Amino acid sequence: MDDAKEGERDAVETAPLPFRSAVDALRATRLRPEIEIDPTRPPQRLAPYSYALEAAVVEGDEDLADGRLVLLYDPAGHDAWQGSFRLVTLIRAELEPEMAADPLLPEVCWSWLTGALESRGLSYGEPSGTVTRASSHYFGGLSTRPAASQIEIRASWTPREVLGGVPDTAAHLASWCDLLAQIAGLPPAADPGDAAVVTLPQRRGPQPR
Repeated sequence: MDDAKEGERDAVETAPLPFRSAVDALRATRLRPEIEIDPTRPPQRLAPYSYALEAAVVEGDEDLADGRLVLLYDPAGHDAWQGSFRLVTLIRAELEPEMAADPLLPEVCWSWLTGALESRGLSYGEPSGTVTRASSHYFGGLSTRPAASQIEIRASWTPREVLGGVPDTAAHLASWCDLLAQIAGLPPAADPGDAAVVTLPQRRGPQPR
C-alpha cells in the first residue's frame, strides 16, 4: 500500500462512526462482473470527510464507460445538502453521433439517473447536476478518424439517512452502477439481485483501454 492510500485508510478509520459505517457498506457492495471499481483519492475541500471510488464498465480489454462516485460527510450538516451526507458523481461514455444529436438526450440521461435511484426504492433529496454532450470532428492529418461524441453526467444528491443516522450507501452505489451499466449499453444483469438495466443503442464501439 502506498503512502497516499495508507493515509486515506487511516483517515477513514479515525472518522466518526456514521461515516465509517457508510464507507464500510460501500466497500462490501457486490457488483456485476463487468464493473471494475477501486478506491481513489477523494477531494479534500468539499467536506470534513470524504471517500471516493472510480469505476469502469469493461468488456474484454475495452472500456465502455467510466465514472467516479464521491461520498461526502459533514457531521454538522450542510444547508445546501439538507443533510449530513452527499453523493457526487461523474460518468462518461462514447455515443453514436446520431444519438448525440437527439435534442432530448440531456433530459433522457437525467431520467436515467433519477430512475436508477427510484427503481431501488431509495429516498433522496436536493438532486442537482448537468448533462453535457460533446462532439469531435477531425481534419487534416487526422481526417481519417471518425467523428466522436461523448456524453458526460455530473450530478449530486443527498441520500436520506436511515438506521443510526447512516444512509444505505450500498444501495446507492448499486443504483449508481445501474446507471453506469445503462450508459455503457449493457444488457440486463443475469442475476435478478444485480443491476437491472435497459439496453440502449447510445454508445459507439468499445474504446481501447
